[in-house]
Amino acid sequence: MPSRRSFVVASTGALLGAPVTGFATSSADWQTASPESQGIASEGLQKALDAGGNVPALRSIVVVRNGLLVGERYYAGASTNDLRAINSATKSVCSVLVGQALQQGKIGSLSQTVGELLPDLVSKVPTSPALRVTLRQILTGTTGLAYDWRTQFTPLFAAPDPVAYAMDLKTDAKAPGSWSYNDAAVFLVTPILERAHGMPLADIAKRDLCVPLGIDHVSWQRDKAGNWPAYAGISLRTRDLAKLAWLMVDGGRWNGAQCVPADWVADSIRRHGPATWRNPPVADIGYGYLWFTGTLAGRPATWAWGYGGQFSLLVPSLRLAVATAATNPPPQDVGAQTAAVAQVVAQIVELAATST
Repeated sequence: MPSRRSFVVASTGALLGAPVTGFATSSADWQTASPESQGIASEGLQKALDAGGNVPALRSIVVVRNGLLVGERYYAGASTNDLRAINSATKSVCSVLVGQALQQGKIGSLSQTVGELLPDLVSKVPTSPALRVTLRQILTGTTGLAYDWRTQFTPLFAAPDPVAYAMDLKTDAKAPGSWSYNDAAVFLVTPILERAHGMPLADIAKRDLCVPLGIDHVSWQRDKAGNWPAYAGISLRTRDLAKLAWLMVDGGRWNGAQCVPADWVADSIRRHGPATWRNPPVADIGYGYLWFTGTLAGRPATWAWGYGGQFSLLVPSLRLAVATAATNPPPQDVGAQTAAVAQVVAQIVELAATST
């Protein structure tokens, strides 16, 4: 995954000096319950959370069962109200916004192409391969456009015109329909949603997701051109990142209200094809609609995955959601750090599976 070290947003501001949008909504936090009351052994959960202390980069874990907060832990001086960059888990947030836009009739279908959704580009770049890419292909990572996050993330973030950057992508040499990670293609969700709604992406997220979920504090790092990129940039409290996972566990409902269409949730978190990235101990990794899928502790799991181990993970069969936040490592350490965080999450999932 690409390095986000220069992309971190904290409550004190942005490192790159690019604008940060922050807003507040009405507060609605979690109801709590004991682990035992929700079928999880308290001693086992305590041990799993203790194990998190052995991962130097880990800053927080939040565990939700049956819609109730049953455990959380903060490390290395972190606290409940800290805003933590969720990095590429931002993609999963924007996937939810796409589902809502479809329900609202702002977007016709996932079969629409970029050229149909952004018609002004047709006359500007008529030969661009990106114009023929469908919204479904963007969400499933099968655009067929060449992009290398190891060398292109920083130029994309700093591009004076990220839309033009995306339009300039060439056709990939991989087989048609192959999965690939493409921040530039996902960026196009920003202008697509903004054109569909006639308002900035941050305002769409506030109205359609943050307010309904009672997410009280959030910041979103703008790119060099002043856009809110759909591929990264949001910072949340870990308790609020857990709300994203629980929303999907509960079929798009929050406190009994249907915030996201249930059929969209089901389609988003199912495997649409294999993904080439690995995240041990998760097995059989695939990709939904900007959500990773796989098997953990023998159970189907889905998660939003941000660089360095920012997870919003759900195990629907266990009615379980787990969110984590960690520091951003240098690229050479990201694999080991992500695996270490995932191992702690796996302990919690295994505990829930065996306690049930």
